[in-house]
Amino acid sequence: MKDIIKQAKHILTIESGAVHALIERINESFIQAIELMYSCHGKVVVTGMGKSGIIGKKIAATLASTGTPAFYLNPAEGSHGDVGVVSKGDVVIAISNSGETEEVIRILPTLKRLDIKIIAMTGNPQSTLARTSDVSLDVSVKEEACPMGLAPTASTTAALAMGDALAITLLSKKGFTEEDFAFFHPGGNLGRRLLLTVEDLMHTGDAVPVVHSDKLMKDAIIEISSKRMGITAVMDSNSKLSGVITDGDLRRGLEKWGENFFSLKAGDVMTHKAKTITSNMLAAKAVSVMEKYSITVLIVADEENNIKGVIHLHDLLKAGIV
Repeated sequence: MKDIIKQAKHILTIESGAVHALIERINESFIQAIELMYSCHGKVVVTGMGKSGIIGKKIAATLASTGTPAFYLNPAEGSHGDVGVVSKGDVVIAISNSGETEEVIRILPTLKRLDIKIIAMTGNPQSTLARTSDVSLDVSVKEEACPMGLAPTASTTAALAMGDALAITLLSKKGFTEEDFAFFHPGGNLGRRLLLTVEDLMHTGDAVPVVHSDKLMKDAIIEISSKRMGITAVMDSNSKLSGVITDGDLRRGLEKWGENFFSLKAGDVMTHKAKTITSNMLAAKAVSVMEKYSITVLIVADEENNIKGVIHLHDLLKAGIV
């Protein structure tokens, strides 16, 4: 058991050391690579064979999800026609630890004829790939975590980390925001929080509980009960939002006025300063307002106090905003 733990820690030490060693290699070449990608008017095409190809797929996916059009090209298929997906104006990131991977080297002349800018990620700065590329990033490692030095381990970890450094640095340079990220991830939690608005979730029309201020409280109670929101909006004579009556107002009113409560008008009981939100606000903002005031319902109104709808905490829970 101790030997297993010791070996696992040794492997992680090697891999973390491989990533740490990259820090000293972030230099002018890295800046040039970022500039090439930033000024690219086409796509970023990532290529690599075997385990490097798997790393390349992940790098391409990270770039694509952070606002840079990118995809992975299998270099073996590339030399049999698929290199046709590469167009002038594209940038290629070629990954090869040895820098001599046959399938990668074979497509370089075609890329050069297309005047494609090539960024190499290699563990051999003197390799064919490094010498042929416009920019070469050194991702060499002192040793692989594999005790036989055969299975790509530390080298693929280093390449992956360098790819992340490129993607996230490029993200920052482009001014990519949380809202941009959410746009590319509409199915995720962040996407829901940053894309869904109050208008997407609010109840409208007959589903909105509302009474006029001159209506008796018995009418307000019926409205609150029938719409099942625990609240009703109260409108003035101009059909503008004047206030709200909540379940809490009903309980407090009964305690204060007893049976006379039912003969009062809605305008006599309502809370005048209703908490509202506009329909174009993010649904996440509605959650924030509810938390701040310890409430579960918000009336949706515009700047002129016209009632547009109502949104309940349950609606936000169902949408995964909370």
